[in-house]
Amino acid sequence: MIVASCPLQAAAAKVPGKPFDMKLNDCNPVARPPMHRGMTTPPARFDARAASQWFFRHGHTGWLGLSFTDQGDNWVELELPWREDLLGDRSRPVLASGPIISLMDMASGMAIWQASGTFNPVATLDLRVDYQRPARERASVRGRVECYRRTRSAAFVRGIAYDDDPDDPVAHVAGVFMTIGADPRQENPALAGGSNA
Repeated sequence: MIVASCPLQAAAAKVPGKPFDMKLNDCNPVARPPMHRGMTTPPARFDARAASQWFFRHGHTGWLGLSFTDQGDNWVELELPWREDLLGDRSRPVLASGPIISLMDMASGMAIWQASGTFNPVATLDLRVDYQRPARERASVRGRVECYRRTRSAAFVRGIAYDDDPDDPVAHVAGVFMTIGADPRQENPALAGGSNA
């Protein structure tokens, strides 16, 4: 059994016919052991560009075709390509709201990891999407989200979805995410499984 320290490693370990690739640590590499006494390598920071190579290969984000476009210290920008099977109304060739919400949710999580410098699980508590207008016909939509505040247990984000001009957004978003430092079942014997009776 392969024990993975990152969900990306766990997903890759389950791909049939593909050997487990330790390069998946690139999403949040751990410090390497020192070459000799006195030499240490600090842990690398989370890098959205490197992580996107793994995040967008599988699952929902892979199916949507999300791609990485840019990043900063506390923000990430992703792109959702226009596809005919992502339409909300067959009579109008514009992206449906559901895929745009998925784009903004993923950009939010990645902005939180970019701001904290580490990959730790987060859960969406509230993601408000205020649509300003429909996306343009046959246009991809970009989502730029910044993590502007973090506390011990929460992270706050805001951003825009736009198709051509960031000054004319498709939607504004604001959200709150719960940061999960550890598996809560490990601290509570009643949730850990097994019998204690």
